Amino acid sequence: MRITKRTNIAIRVLMFCTAHRGRLVTKSEIAEVCKASENHLAQVINQLGQMGVINTQRGRNGGLELARDPKDIEIGQIFRVMEAPVPVAECFADADSSCPLVEACRLRDALQEAVESFYHRLDGVTLDALVCDNPALTSILAPEPCLRAT
Repeated sequence: MRITKRTNIAIRVLMFCTAHRGRLVTKSEIAEVCKASENHLAQVINQLGQMGVINTQRGRNGGLELARDPKDIEIGQIFRVMEAPVPVAECFADADSSCPLVEACRLRDALQEAVESFYHRLDGVTLDALVCDNPALTSILAPEPCLRAT
């Protein structure tokens, strides 16, 4: 399974916000450190906001921050939502599928089970587990140590 650029950027945004807990971060900060275009970030940030994972604040002193504790954000759910529009194979694209085997193909079921296993494995991984106590990552994302909510 190939992960889309959108999902990759979403995870980077969430990691960056986690590494900078306790303050609003800006889109330009994330773009610089995470090597992403601000236009692409805007789309991803909007979707993460709709998911209720981040809060955004407009204006001169605006920015974004996590809406929930990183311990409560499971990576599997992020992947499910961000990857939902991208079919794993042509036969999963109901409207665009031209495969004549769809009705009899057993591979489709096996692929669906494999994708669900992939997401299920990521359900046990929290944002907190990815970022906190990971000095190699936080040295890239933030010079200060990760702050945990008490």
